[in-house]
Amino acid sequence: MCFGISCKNKFHAKEIKTKTKEVTAKDILGNPNYLAICYGGYRKNSRDIQPTIAQLKEDLSILAAMDIKIVRTYNVHLAHASNVLKAISELKKEDASFEMYVMLGAWIDCKNAWTDLEKNHDVESERNAIEIEEAVRLANKYPEIVKILAVGNEAMVKWATEYYVQPNVILKWVNHLQSLKNENKLSKDLWITCSDDFASWGGLDDSYKVKDLEDLIKAMDYVSMHTYPFHNTHYNPEFWKIPNHQANLPKKELTDAAMNRAVLFAKNQYNAVQNYVKSISPNKPIHIGETGWASNSDGFYGKEGSKAADEYKQAFYYKAMREWTNREGISCFYFEAFDEPWKDSGNPLGSENYFGIFTVDGKAKYALWDKVDDNVFGNLKRSENSITKTFLGNEEDLMKTNETPPSK
Repeated sequence: MCFGISCKNKFHAKEIKTKTKEVTAKDILGNPNYLAICYGGYRKNSRDIQPTIAQLKEDLSILAAMDIKIVRTYNVHLAHASNVLKAISELKKEDASFEMYVMLGAWIDCKNAWTDLEKNHDVESERNAIEIEEAVRLANKYPEIVKILAVGNEAMVKWATEYYVQPNVILKWVNHLQSLKNENKLSKDLWITCSDDFASWGGLDDSYKVKDLEDLIKAMDYVSMHTYPFHNTHYNPEFWKIPNHQANLPKKELTDAAMNRAVLFAKNQYNAVQNYVKSISPNKPIHIGETGWASNSDGFYGKEGSKAADEYKQAFYYKAMREWTNREGISCFYFEAFDEPWKDSGNPLGSENYFGIFTVDGKAKYALWDKVDDNVFGNLKRSENSITKTFLGNEEDLMKTNETPPSK
């Protein structure tokens, strides 16, 4: 036994040696023990009504209960992003075992985006520099939480006609962030990426395969790609329609077969991106920054359209994508945690409002009924509502909403 300062120093040294190594993006991405999800905490039909810190803490506690450990958010110029970080920081102080990390996105626009002026897709918005600066500030303020910075969200894909930019704009900012890492002005363990549609990464569309994209792929720490078979049930529906030889199958089997084709559709898009990326940077990791399935629609994906939107199909897709990506060591930032009614505020039944695996009032959709059965949510609540099942847990009623996909 020893006493005094020398003994205290010995114990302090031992404590430092046994301290757990800080978790980095390299540890998280591709690790099935760190499930990922896209998260927006908006509960009203306008983003002008920001969720409170208390509401964000409610949501993050619910996600943590289902073993989500990394959330993706963007638009750092809105209070939501910084408040998510503050909420996580407070939760960690309240409970040392609470573990949650963030993929933080900086929004990127072209010149005159979101105005009545003519868009110039070859010139970037002056606001981009402000967005990047704020992302850097938050990453440095919360280094124990922010593990990934993404430059842009679907910012290069040309169907984003309101705001898309050329790859050289994204490359400029990725190089800037990598330089800050080299200058010790950002953590060297922080990973830099861009989160964009599979087509933007050379997946099956040769028009995107330009020198700037090649340089961008080389400059990033990993590629974050989006894939949405759900939207393709309308825009590219050949895979979705029931083939003639399956026409007489029972309803549930028809749906399951269509959903298996949807999962294969997503895998094929991933493989197409992988083939191109590996030809440029053979060891570059590729993860899924967004994929999801809406549970309701009165438009292209509803009863009068592709009949893709319902909770049964959403649950099938969620579980199949989790199983595949976990098995293959791919991080999947599933889109998304909670329904967000601001997404299509002009149409309450629009599909964009229903990608959450929880409803706005905190009901667990069919994808999570098993977790309600297992009582993983305990006494947790959203907007003073306990986490219960949609359809009052009546599977027969739920299946009545399952529409058979169209025939060829």
